[in-house]
Amino acid sequence: MPHSDSQALQSLYREHHPWLQGWLRSRLGNSADAADLAQDTFLRVLRARNAASIREPRTYLSAIARALTIDKFRRQDIERAYLGVLTERDEPLDISPEQRLQILQTLTAIDLMLDTLGRRTRDIFLAVQLEGLGYAEVGERVGVSVTTVKKHMIRAMTHCLMLVED
Repeated sequence: MPHSDSQALQSLYREHHPWLQGWLRSRLGNSADAADLAQDTFLRVLRARNAASIREPRTYLSAIARALTIDKFRRQDIERAYLGVLTERDEPLDISPEQRLQILQTLTAIDLMLDTLGRRTRDIFLAVQLEGLGYAEVGERVGVSVTTVKKHMIRAMTHCLMLVED
């Protein structure tokens, strides 16, 4: 990191970290989560290497923190759903903490990928992939032709492949 960007980051942290942590605490109602998300926000700034070019620091920092907060809530929702499914099983699974983390990270990545698809494309993709419906059945359900279902599936699969390659 160039010296000027390092100094800019230090200055940004010194001047805005207490404010950001307070801003997060008021929204989350939890000091520990606010501290973690404030640190994660500055880590994003560090990785972006753009501290010297930030013109509206509080707007910029709050936008990053807001996105991180949304990600945190999304991960918590996924974890609750995953744990709910595990408790419904007749036989317990012996999963290590590492496996559990890997599963939750994979589920979170899948959720994010699905969230970036359009609603109709996502619905068609899930009907084919999870419900095992054929293209004609999906087309009938959604009210589109088989050709349209194919186009949506191509769009979804291409999207998945692009994300995997990144």
